Amino acid sequence: MSASAFVYKLLPLLRGRCCGKLRLCPARTAVRAFSCTGDRSQLHRVKGSGALTGKVDRFGGVTVNLADTGLPEDISESSFSGLLKDSLVQWKADGRVAVWLRVPISLSRFAAAASAHGFTFHHAKDDHAVLSVWLGEGESRLPGFATHQIGVAGAVVDESNGKVLVVQDRNKTKNAWKFPGGLSDPGENIGATAVREVFEETGVRSEFRSLLSIRQQHNHPGAFGMSDMYIICRLSPLTYDINFCTQECLRCEWLDLTELAKTNETTPITSRVARVLLHGLKQGFDKIDLTMEELPAVYSGMFYQLYHRQLLPTLKS
Repeated sequence: MSASAFVYKLLPLLRGRCCGKLRLCPARTAVRAFSCTGDRSQLHRVKGSGALTGKVDRFGGVTVNLADTGLPEDISESSFSGLLKDSLVQWKADGRVAVWLRVPISLSRFAAAASAHGFTFHHAKDDHAVLSVWLGEGESRLPGFATHQIGVAGAVVDESNGKVLVVQDRNKTKNAWKFPGGLSDPGENIGATAVREVFEETGVRSEFRSLLSIRQQHNHPGAFGMSDMYIICRLSPLTYDINFCTQECLRCEWLDLTELAKTNETTPITSRVARVLLHGLKQGFDKIDLTMEELPAVYSGMFYQLYHRQLLPTLKS
C-alpha cells in the first residue's frame, strides 16, 4: 500500500467518524496507548538512576534539592510521586530519620505529590520552598523554622554635652521620640545594623560601642504574628550635622538625655534606656556596657560575636 493510500484510509479514524456509541475510536485508543507508554517510559528513565540523591546531615536526616537531582523537565507528578515513594523506602531502610525536600518554584507542582507521602511545608524563601517529613520513631523532633525578627536601634550619645540623637517616625499615630533604627538584614551584625540605620534615617555617621538592652515581644503585629527582638546599641558620633530622611522621619534632634528620661513624649523603653545612659555618663559606661568580642566558632572557618560585660584584666584568659 502506498503512503498516500495509507493516509487516506487513516483520515476517517482521526476525524472520529468511526466512533460509535458502543465502539472505541481507534485513534483515541492509540493516543491513550501512546500516553501510557510515554508515562511508563518517563518513569523508567527516572527510576533508571535509582532513588533520589541528597546530602546526609550529622543528625541522620537527608536533604534533597530537586534542582540538583537531574529530573527530566517534563516529568509528570505521578512519575515523581512513584520515584519519591521508592526513595522513602530506601531512606527508611538506610536508617534516615528525616527528609528535607527543597522544591524550586519552577517545580512547585511536586509539592502536592510530596504531601501525599506525608511531607508538610517547613518554610519558603525567595525562589524555593522546603518540605519535610519525619521518618524516625515517635513524634517529630525536627526544629521549626526561624520565628523571630530582629530590630536594632542606635543610641548615639555625645559625651561632651550629654545629648542623644532621637527621631519621630512619620508613620506613627503618636509622635514619640525614639532612637533611630530598623530591621537587621540577614547575615548582618547588630552593631552594623545600628550604624547603618542611624545614617539612613538621620545622616549622622557613628561607630558601635556596646549593646545596652534587649526587648522580647511575642505575637508581634509587625512581625506577621511571630516574635520580635528589639536591641538598642550605644554608638559614638563621628559626625554631628543632621540630614534626616523626610520619608521615614517627621523630626530629628539632638536631645538632652535628662529631658528624654523625663518627657512623656517618648516610649517606656526609650525613657528607661535614657536613664541607663545617664548612669553611664555619671558612673562610667563600663557599668552599663555589654561589649562585643569575636570568637572562633566550633564550625571550621566561622566566627561569632559574644556580648558581655567587660572583664578585669586579671580575669581574662
